Amino acid sequence: MSLYKNLFKQTLIYGLATVLPRMISFLLNPLYVDRLPRQEFADVSILFAWLIFFNVILSYGMETSFFRFYNKEENKKNVISTSTISIFWSSLCFLFIALLNRKSLASWSGIDVEYVTYTIWILTLDALVIVPFSKLRAEKRPMIYAAIKIGSVVLNFSLNIFFLAILPNLAQQNPTGLLHSIYFENFQVGYIFVSNLIASLLTFIVLSPDYFKVRWRFDYQLWKQMMKYGFPILIAGIAFAINEHFDKILLEWLNVSKSDIGAYAACYKIGMFMVLFRTAYTLGIEPFFFSHASNENAKQTYATITKYFVIFGSFICFFVIVFIDVLKRPLVPNPDYWNAIKVVPLIVVANFFLGIYTNLSVWYKLIDRTKIGAYISIVGAVVTLTLNYLLIPIISYYGSAIATVTAYATMMIISYKLGQKHYPIPYDMNKILSYLGITIIFSAISFYIPILRENYYIKVILVLLFMYFIYYNEKETLLRIIKRK
Repeated sequence: MSLYKNLFKQTLIYGLATVLPRMISFLLNPLYVDRLPRQEFADVSILFAWLIFFNVILSYGMETSFFRFYNKEENKKNVISTSTISIFWSSLCFLFIALLNRKSLASWSGIDVEYVTYTIWILTLDALVIVPFSKLRAEKRPMIYAAIKIGSVVLNFSLNIFFLAILPNLAQQNPTGLLHSIYFENFQVGYIFVSNLIASLLTFIVLSPDYFKVRWRFDYQLWKQMMKYGFPILIAGIAFAINEHFDKILLEWLNVSKSDIGAYAACYKIGMFMVLFRTAYTLGIEPFFFSHASNENAKQTYATITKYFVIFGSFICFFVIVFIDVLKRPLVPNPDYWNAIKVVPLIVVANFFLGIYTNLSVWYKLIDRTKIGAYISIVGAVVTLTLNYLLIPIISYYGSAIATVTAYATMMIISYKLGQKHYPIPYDMNKILSYLGITIIFSAISFYIPILRENYYIKVILVLLFMYFIYYNEKETLLRIIKRK
């Protein structure tokens, strides 16, 4: 029992440290929309997309390799020193080369050189804390790990609020004061990246003692093994970054206006409801999958869990789409952005499909064939890139939304088909497909038919009908749960 309690405790702590940054990003969206014109919001979104993409490249699978070899090798100090030296020098090389070429990067990307410089420093500082954070997790120190992670996120959030919402008013009220000297007009994008840079710098300072404790001894043979192990993870990470974030970059490359990219990126955030549900669920359920792998009824358990994920996910998906026009007011408070609201149903459904894929992907993890996950992600990336290039010139950012939902649907179907061949799980496909079908049909009716979209009486009736449909199909299980209570 103590093992499960410890597992639950660590999952909860690490989960909070992982979900909170996404929640903060979600909460900052209204502030950015309120304070930034669409063109500047586009610059922020494009740079954040590059941040995520290069975060994957600069870590090059070393975090996962660290855990693998830290638990495998007897000489753990050797693993720590080798991975630390590897990340340290690769990060410094990136910093030197990127700063040397920052003007060319700014010219090529069409983004101010100052913002590019901030991004380079943030990427470097974030890369330098990969091994110290991994070491905390490997040594089972979740409280310290979470405290530093959450502290960094809260600091970043607070600085954004201060620079964008509080500082302009204080500077205006006292033109001769100290705060006026650090306030610059029309520097909102800069303040966003300054906030991120300060948070990353302080995180590095807190974890920097690790660099003085490490033995600077590099094991080349061990490093080659770690790099070989981490390479498929790097490829899978790049593919995932393409599926999740590369659309903003592709929109710019394919000459969509910054104004439209900004509107698309802002409305895209409404899909975060499903992202938060999916992320929290994944962090809690993956340890459960592995801990129950040896049970006699494990497959039936996985099938049941997947069905109920679909039920809860369907309801969240349907609820968000039905009430988009209500949710957009607090989450995207500037009406100038609302022309891109039509992408939200597709983005919500896409994230729902990704959550189902996460459930269906348990089979290749349980039989130690994780490379298959990389291959599936690559297929998804190919679908994303192909459809973006084909559709963006025709229907602009709506093509990116279609590409995203198609890519995740493809990954979901491939994982299901391969899983039933290599590790068959008795999913209740009739009910799962019925919930998916009802969700998509009701969502389309409520959003794309103008008369129904404006009639909340009918929308509420559709929600109640959907809830009754769930109850009718699951009433035996629900009654058993009620009786137990």
